[in-house]
Amino acid sequence: MRNDGRLSRMLHVLIHLARHDGPMTSETIARMLDTNPVLIRRTMSGLREAGYVRSEKGHGGGWAIAIDLNAVTLLDVHRAVGGPRLFAIGVENANPGCQVASVVNEALDSALQEAEQLLIARLRSISLAELARTFDERCGDLVPR
Repeated sequence: MRNDGRLSRMLHVLIHLARHDGPMTSETIARMLDTNPVLIRRTMSGLREAGYVRSEKGHGGGWAIAIDLNAVTLLDVHRAVGGPRLFAIGVENANPGCQVASVVNEALDSALQEAEQLLIARLRSISLAELARTFDERCGDLVPR
């Protein structure tokens, strides 16, 4: 099963936008991520609808950051890009009358709900500003502004 990389890719893009003077075109972002500009525009539209980025048309246009990085969390971005369910595994209800299935499903459902709540809390606790600060600490002197 292939991983859904939208969250990781869009976090990558948002930090680049926050550290870049002026807008970046979909083509530039697509080259950076080795993907298609149409895919970038489609995914970025969710970020624009959430108010995290703005787009400008014409010469010198492109995508630009539109928020204070302290105000947006990883969970916010996950939701804005239409992130999938956090876990792909789930319970099977092929035979709802089977007591073995009932016991298995109860255990799995409980564990998955607990894990999902932990992951949501962790994603909610990390702001884009924290990612940017960590990047700056590691590479700030290497990136032209």
